[in-house]
Amino acid sequence: MDWTWFLFRFDGRINRAKLWLSLLVIFGWMLFAVALMAGASRLLGGPAVAKLNLADIFAVLDPDTFRGLTRADLPSVAVHVVLTPVFAWVFAAGVIKRLHDRDKSGWWMVPFFVGPGLANQYAERLPGTILPTIMEGLTALLSLWGFIELYCLAGDRWTNRFGPSPLAKVGPSGRCGQQTPPRGAWDQHKELEFAPHVSSPAAGRSGNRQH
Repeated sequence: MDWTWFLFRFDGRINRAKLWLSLLVIFGWMLFAVALMAGASRLLGGPAVAKLNLADIFAVLDPDTFRGLTRADLPSVAVHVVLTPVFAWVFAAGVIKRLHDRDKSGWWMVPFFVGPGLANQYAERLPGTILPTIMEGLTALLSLWGFIELYCLAGDRWTNRFGPSPLAKVGPSGRCGQQTPPRGAWDQHKELEFAPHVSSPAAGRSGNRQH
């Protein structure tokens, strides 16, 4: 598998299993980054506790996140600023290719992820009490819809406008979806073919006939 395409590019299609695999890759990278952040914070006299998640991409874009930071917070902030966009890019690449598998444009990421993420980041700053509640309910519905679309529903079985199905099998001819029986297997079509019987004169008779 082309890991550069799989993790960083937005063209083509992937199935549900590959999307889960991309999340496992991101999770592994996050664990490594959290360990580095905790060690660096400990060396600078801060708490050896760190966290990192994909929702931090919206916190990085919020100026209020950087107010009141101390010297011990610098390693964590640096890791967040550098690595969170990378994780978000890999996540977006997987999600967009999975949307293509569902025959949907990558712009569906906006209602499924970008909109709910921004709403969760700024919902507490909205005036009143009803509007934040409405926003939370709407974002919950959109997130559930996105989860079902991406992680539960199967993709198109055939080639769509974004490319061939990632589950299509490629035969020896190079064409997707064509299969040939394995060597030594019983071929029903060949068994049903009958060769016509061609009669021939018995041995020794053709040369003894007189004209």
